[in-house]
Amino acid sequence: MPKNKYLFPLILVISLFFLWAFLHNINPILIPHLKKACQLSDTQSSFIDASVYLAYFVIAIPAGLFMHKYGYKRGIILGLILYAIGAILFVPAASERNYTFFLVALFVIASGATFLEAIANPYIAGLGDKDTSARRLNFAQSFNGVGSFIAPIIGGQVILSGIEHTPGELKKMSATGLASYLQSEANTVKIPYLIIAGGVIVLIILFLFTHIPEVKEDDSAVDTHTPGTDFSIKVLKHRHLSMAVLAQFFYVGAQVGVGSFFIRYAKYVAGTSEKNAAFMWGSIAMVGFMVGRFVGTFLMKYINPARLLSFYAAMNILLILGALNTKGDVALYSILTVPFFMSIMYPTIFALGIKGLGKETKIASSFLVMSIIGGGVAPLLMGLISDWTGSIQNAYVIPCICFVVVLYFGLKGHKIIHL
Repeated sequence: MPKNKYLFPLILVISLFFLWAFLHNINPILIPHLKKACQLSDTQSSFIDASVYLAYFVIAIPAGLFMHKYGYKRGIILGLILYAIGAILFVPAASERNYTFFLVALFVIASGATFLEAIANPYIAGLGDKDTSARRLNFAQSFNGVGSFIAPIIGGQVILSGIEHTPGELKKMSATGLASYLQSEANTVKIPYLIIAGGVIVLIILFLFTHIPEVKEDDSAVDTHTPGTDFSIKVLKHRHLSMAVLAQFFYVGAQVGVGSFFIRYAKYVAGTSEKNAAFMWGSIAMVGFMVGRFVGTFLMKYINPARLLSFYAAMNILLILGALNTKGDVALYSILTVPFFMSIMYPTIFALGIKGLGKETKIASSFLVMSIIGGGVAPLLMGLISDWTGSIQNAYVIPCICFVVVLYFGLKGHKIIHL
């Protein structure tokens, strides 16, 4: 463990892991909530994911360059400032009940989270004794997992009102009554996001007045989280890397799509209320995601990672096929089981993609970070299918197709071909 002089800086940096986990896992709450408050179609509501993942795509490289030029501490403070500004912007967005304003606020928050995620991982690894870096990173990642299941549970209780009117009931309301109801729905995000902003501002103050030791980067170390400065598309000549970028694009698309529309899906196939669906997603699906990581890590001692990835992808294909063709609890729990088998996919694809790249590892990591833009594309396609067919259940064919691509990568795409 780190020496005493590193303990408080370590605690502060670890707190950042919770912030970006909260951002990503509150979206399944915001999507049905803003769909109701702003009277959106499923396609329009999918722009919530698109705005977040577009920020990651656009900001990933600038965040890495900023860190290398100005250091970790300034990068963290800038990321926190952006995160706080975005959270505060939720208040006027709610007051105006302006969906575009909400999307801008989310983009700003996600831009801040991109800085934090690009910086926190290598900083934790380099802060203190190199022999205990793995222990520090695993400990820090546990806070990411905590944010993953707390966000939908807390968000479902404090943001979702539980008041669900049918289209017919909304049409019977007077113009004044409808406007009042929609505004009351929009207003529920104000206090939660002001609290978030307040907490982030406290972190900014703590970072400003705390000595955060800079750490020297080890050029020989594999850095799988921070974009490099030597950005060149030539690295994609390695077939296993280019296939990993493709697989990561589809995997993140599947991960985001499965969760983003779950509350709508649960209502459609099983009549589950929005609050209960949010609780189920946090307490069952996201806990399963965490458990799956531990189980997968253990199994990799005995099973080749690519083979295990293929098996997990095949299981998710079968689960989603079941979810597409059944109703009630069978359909519901099929989707709730999917995150368990998603758990190992991101890090496994990442590791297989950068295998054997040597000095090109950092730039390869940049492309793999940018590939998470898939999280903004898949939900958009799901929204379009739902609106076209009138069934959110049909939209889950998109994650199914995504897992087929992951399966191919696990079976063949990961193999290194020497040209």
